[in-house]
Amino acid sequence: MSLLDMIGPVMVGPSSSHTAGACRLGLVAHHLLGEAPRRATIGLHASFAKTGRGHGTHLALVAGLLGYAPDDPRLPRAFQEAQAAGLTVEFRDVDLGDVHPNTAHIEVEGETQRVTVQGSSTGGGVILVTHVQGLGVHFSGAAPTLLMRYTDAVGMIARIAATIAADGVNIAALTCTRAARGGQALVAIELDAPLSPEALAFLRRWPDADWVRLLPKLMDG
Repeated sequence: MSLLDMIGPVMVGPSSSHTAGACRLGLVAHHLLGEAPRRATIGLHASFAKTGRGHGTHLALVAGLLGYAPDDPRLPRAFQEAQAAGLTVEFRDVDLGDVHPNTAHIEVEGETQRVTVQGSSTGGGVILVTHVQGLGVHFSGAAPTLLMRYTDAVGMIARIAATIAADGVNIAALTCTRAARGGQALVAIELDAPLSPEALAFLRRWPDADWVRLLPKLMDG
């Protein structure tokens, strides 16, 4: 058992599950968008929908979309900060099926980019991201994470892994989902360290890859 398990994360808000975790889900969407958010629609499932306002879930999700960490003192003013930043947010209650009760589905747009993220706050500020851009993934934000969408082809994962190894970085975990054979695929690779800018730029030049993001580590420890 870690210290985090016993005392919870450093945060601003009344509940780690509904505040720190929700903020980190928003942060995932913020970093994957890669530009200032302008419009967002957030679907709240089960407990998030029923108790979110009392626990600060709505504030925390918006704060994360703005790029604020769970311990940022601006978190209680997230709605005002969003208005000042030109971000409009719509909340909806949704039924996402057989998923964790603290789950949010986030659709966010900037001037040129659009990202969809679905994930759950599982307790103690810990999150699990289960869908990005409509495809299944499995990562927590506890490590730098490479996400890459590409056209499914033989050897693609091997090529990506070889690029990571050539950059001197080790792979901690990997999940890959494809819509259909030869269709769009998405790989999420948790890393022991961030990739270098040169390696990231190399991956972005691949003609069969149309979306590449490097998510920074979002958890301490």
